[in-house]
Amino acid sequence: MSFSTKNLIASKFNLVAIGGCLVAAAALSACNKADDGKTAGQKLDAAVASTEQAAAEAKAKAESSMAKAGDAMKDATQKAEAAGAKSAEKMAGSVDDMAITASVASELAKDADLSAIKIDVDTKAGAVTLYGPAPSTAAKEKASTIAKQIKGVVSVDNKLVVKAS
Repeated sequence: MSFSTKNLIASKFNLVAIGGCLVAAAALSACNKADDGKTAGQKLDAAVASTEQAAAEAKAKAESSMAKAGDAMKDATQKAEAAGAKSAEKMAGSVDDMAITASVASELAKDADLSAIKIDVDTKAGAVTLYGPAPSTAAKEKASTIAKQIKGVVSVDNKLVVKAS
């Protein structure tokens, strides 16, 4: 090889080496963060403080969610209690109506003029309705009088039909 060929190869080698160094330096400088002047301890303290703040925010959010859930549970409980009370009132009303119906029917069956006939007694909210035949107008009126004497009866609708003799 001649001197000029060696120089040419060496020059190319130097250029490639210099180019590689420049590329490596550029890559390293792009990856390297600027030094913020904080020590490792300061950086650790900042990270701990940031974590504590995030935990406090999460706790506040959880407490708020729990308070909302508690309010929702209280509301649902109150609604259930109100529905239960309303059902109990309806049930009590139904029991009262059944007791009134049974009492009226029992008292009608004790009467000599009315015991031989079938009188249907219906009660709703204390209002008694009498259905069926009556042997006479007097017996029809007597059925109303008997029904009105039963505790809890608020009105009597006498729909008994007097049989023609």
